[in-house]
Amino acid sequence: MQHCRFGAVIQAVLVVLMLSATQAHAVGAAEPGKEPAADAGACMAASEAGDADKVLTECSALIDNAKAARADRINALIARASIFITRGEADRAIADYDVVLQLDPTLADILNARGELHRKKGERPKALADFAAALRLNPEHASARSNYHALAVELERLGAQLAIVGRPSFNCARARRAVEKAICADPELANLDREIDGSHARVVREAAGPAAARALQREQDTFIARRNAGFGQPGYDLKKAMQDRLRRLNGSDGY
Repeated sequence: MQHCRFGAVIQAVLVVLMLSATQAHAVGAAEPGKEPAADAGACMAASEAGDADKVLTECSALIDNAKAARADRINALIARASIFITRGEADRAIADYDVVLQLDPTLADILNARGELHRKKGERPKALADFAAALRLNPEHASARSNYHALAVELERLGAQLAIVGRPSFNCARARRAVEKAICADPELANLDREIDGSHARVVREAAGPAAARALQREQDTFIARRNAGFGQPGYDLKKAMQDRLRRLNGSDGY
C-alpha cells in the first residue's frame, strides 16, 4: 500500500538521480590535478538495481564520505530516502530530504515529496509550506499544485469545524433558562446539544412523509420540555439525558 502511495515520489527520485549523476560526472572530470572524489558507482548501481539493502549500505557510506561530490551526495540521499519511504520510515526519509534541500534548495520535486511525507504524518502546515515552495520554484508542477489545492481545502474544512467546537445549537447570548446557561458553560454539553440538533434536522429531513416529520418534531419538543423541567431536580443527569437522546436519533448503528 505504501509503495503505491509513494510511487510518484519514487519516480521523481529516479529522474533526479539520473540527471544529477550526469552532472556529477561532468564536475569530477573538469578538475584535473585535484584528489579524485569518492566513487559513487556502487551506490548508483544499487539504486538502479533496486537493491534496498545495498542502497542503505553503499549510499550511506557515500553520504558519510567527506570526499563525496555534492551532486553524488544529493543522489545518495535521495536514493536512501526512497528506500525509507517504501519501508514506512517517513521521519528518516524527511531527514534525508532536509539535507538534500540544504545542499540544493531549488529541487521542486524533493520539496513536493517531502510535503507528501509531512501530510502523511498529519503535519499539515509543514506540508502546505513545502507544496507552496515547490510551486514558487516551478509554477507548472502538476503534483505540487494538486497537493496544495487538496490540502488547502482540507485545512479550510478543519478550520470551519474548529470554529463551532464548544458551541451549542442556540445563541448563548440569549440564553435565559438555567439549563441553557449550563449547556453554554460546558463545552461537552454544548457539543452534545449541537449534535442533537443536527441529527434531529437530519431525521426530519429524511422522514417518510409530513406526518412522520411532525411526529419526530413532537418527540424532539417533548425531549426539550423534559430537559428544561428536569434540570436541577434531584437525580436528573443532564449529560446522560442528552447522550440518550442523541443515541435515539442516530440509532443503534450510529446513523
